[in-house]
Amino acid sequence: MKVVQLLCSILVLLVLLPTGKPEIYIVTVDGEPVISYRGGVPGFDPIAVDTDEKIDTTSQLVTSYAQHLEEKHDMLLGSLLDHGTYKKLYSYRHLINGFAVHISPEQAETLRCAPGVKSVERDWKVRRLTTHTPQFLGLPTGVWPTGGGFDRAGENIVIGFVDSGIYPHHPSFATYNTDPYEPVPQYRGKCEVDPDTKKDFCNGKIIGAQHFAEAAIAAGAFNPSIDFASPMDGDGHGSHIAAIAAGNNGIPVRMHDHEFGKASGMAPRARLFGGFIADVVAAIDQAVHDGVDILNLSVGPNSPPATTKTTFLNPFDATLLAAVKAGVFVAQAAGNGGPFPKTLVSYSPWITSVAAAIDDRRYKNHLTLGNGKILPGIGLSPSTNPNQTYTLVAANDVLLDSSVMKYSPSDCQRPELLNKNLVKGNILLCGYSFNFVAGTASIKKVSEAAKSLGAIGFVLAVENVSPGTKFDPVPVGIPGILITEVSKSMDLIDYYNISTPRDWTARVKSFNATGSIGDGLMPILHKSAPQVALFSARGPNIKDFSFQDADLLKPDILAPGSLIWAAWSPNGTDEPNYVGEGFAMISGTSMAAPHIAGIAALVKQKHPHWSPAAIRSALMTTATLQDRAGSPLQAQQYSETEAMKLVTATPFDYGSGHVNPRAALDPGLIFDAGYEDYLGFLCTTPGIDSHAIKNYTNSPCNYTMSHPSNFNNPSITVSHLVKTQTVTRTVTNVAEEETYVITARMQPSIAIEATPSAMTLKPGASRKFSVSLTVRSVTGTYSFGEIFMKGSRGHKVRIPVVAKGYWR
Repeated sequence: MKVVQLLCSILVLLVLLPTGKPEIYIVTVDGEPVISYRGGVPGFDPIAVDTDEKIDTTSQLVTSYAQHLEEKHDMLLGSLLDHGTYKKLYSYRHLINGFAVHISPEQAETLRCAPGVKSVERDWKVRRLTTHTPQFLGLPTGVWPTGGGFDRAGENIVIGFVDSGIYPHHPSFATYNTDPYEPVPQYRGKCEVDPDTKKDFCNGKIIGAQHFAEAAIAAGAFNPSIDFASPMDGDGHGSHIAAIAAGNNGIPVRMHDHEFGKASGMAPRARLFGGFIADVVAAIDQAVHDGVDILNLSVGPNSPPATTKTTFLNPFDATLLAAVKAGVFVAQAAGNGGPFPKTLVSYSPWITSVAAAIDDRRYKNHLTLGNGKILPGIGLSPSTNPNQTYTLVAANDVLLDSSVMKYSPSDCQRPELLNKNLVKGNILLCGYSFNFVAGTASIKKVSEAAKSLGAIGFVLAVENVSPGTKFDPVPVGIPGILITEVSKSMDLIDYYNISTPRDWTARVKSFNATGSIGDGLMPILHKSAPQVALFSARGPNIKDFSFQDADLLKPDILAPGSLIWAAWSPNGTDEPNYVGEGFAMISGTSMAAPHIAGIAALVKQKHPHWSPAAIRSALMTTATLQDRAGSPLQAQQYSETEAMKLVTATPFDYGSGHVNPRAALDPGLIFDAGYEDYLGFLCTTPGIDSHAIKNYTNSPCNYTMSHPSNFNNPSITVSHLVKTQTVTRTVTNVAEEETYVITARMQPSIAIEATPSAMTLKPGASRKFSVSLTVRSVTGTYSFGEIFMKGSRGHKVRIPVVAKGYWR
């Protein structure tokens, strides 16, 4: 220890001026944040309470203690670093005690060696983990009536969104056709003023709006031409996410003179609060301080944080743990790295990690060729005249000048490159290149180019495809189709070449290929839904950057996340196909998380005193494992030829199953957990240093549970099962007195037994039960099973069991 201190001292003497390129660092320091302050500082009485309840952040004690912490941050920086050589971006005071600062690597080392500094970590980026679903989930008839109907569903529950902003003028967030919103007593946030209109962003439904971009600005990642220095959504993603969770009910989704249905959020009466980890942590810290009930995070790290040894302990997850301690339910997108294993970017037991499902609505279209072949594809477009065929002309055959080949004219992005006289009245054939995947080309621009040239319609042919390429239908105003299967695109190209005679210079003599485009506007409803989406991140969960398996199942739950219609900001640039539009239909676990956030708001409305863990348990234990046809859930997966196939899904795909909102309102039993339980999980997980736990939580490791699998989660995971292991769970009855019969089943390589086989619980009573797992054979793979608890009053409680057997 003395050697380390000596080296630090030498380093401090050598670092007179910053020399390396400045970066953003998150620094945590000694002293408890507001959420866990139990006294000990002269002049400041204790603030923290033993229960996971909200603290009155408006009290003089909280305000003065928070100011004290910020002054300490400024004093530390001023005493160690020369004035003008650093910039403090944020002080974190409520959930963690620390700050974000823009400094050189050498200055970071100075801080790291200073007394009172717990950790210094370089900031890392997060990314966006980029409507019919209320009916698909049964909300209008099964859930909203219990909360007073859609016009009261989610009443006075505040959902916070940490995202790209919000477009406050959208009908999904309007108040002119609704009953007046009363003030929410527990919410203390503020509304920033739009620098252009000089009006604030709030209207009664939106009750708080603040922007956090200091880290992005310091890192040079803030683009003033598209990013707003305000909560205004310059991306589109934030408005879309907010509308899914809490957008108004029955908003017509109209594009290109066609109404695609009515959009609604999961909790239409709920209120809204609406880069870099440093910015995200600041936003979460402020949201919890202001009094949100639910927090939605449709953002996540690009990969496990390399700067920390464990996935559970870093400034981001530690901040969320403190948020949960404050009584806030947190839903986070699981990630879009599927279908490959260990691709999750949401790890911790206090977070509800949400996987993405495809719901029952699919859009399909077809192209009929003059030779009678019908080629399937996708395209949200009207049809060509059903009684007529049209000449097909390829973009590369109608160039004004051969010199324009350098502009990739086959993308059909620039109409000025093509001969309007040859295109007019015909169907334009274009190529789907990598530019579409990269976002520098869009189907919207193809449609606009074809229309400006007088084309009847357009066809985009995919000639090669990379694994993971996702094709979503795009609304267009003229007939258009994307042929996604390479073999079908080859059929089209072969037919076109055979039907198109050329001279010796390869110039076309005459265009003889013909075709017609079908109607792609009407959705087809499938009973084989839901299915786990191909892109949805998969387990097993990991506990460190070495990708070692964790004794905790993730994802937690499955919710709709594919082709989701919701509000869009006309300023939005995130999706090239929806620039300037008021609605967008996009996919991602980003879209799945706000479904859970909105449904959690409905559960919170009915059970206002439930903890975040109780709400999470209610969602998970009532989830369904079957699709609408009554068959086991399936997951999209790659075949050996990299084509998409369906396989039987496992808990690594869907967690506990697909959310069932109606059942979640009345789960019968809950698996509750509090702050000490989360500490016990951390303190019992091998490889996590107790000193690091204390650094991030300000709590010693006095809480153990013999094995992390004993954490009272509504799932059981044993990643390294040797011989026999027994885990325990505690359930609490949140209904009337009921007797439950407990059954256990597991795949043959693992034996399973639950004790007792039955138990009776009075209202509010809690009981323990144990589950013994024994290795029968070692297969090298995980085995899956479940504990099923059937109540005498009709409640059904199910938790998944996952284990991997070893001989030693």
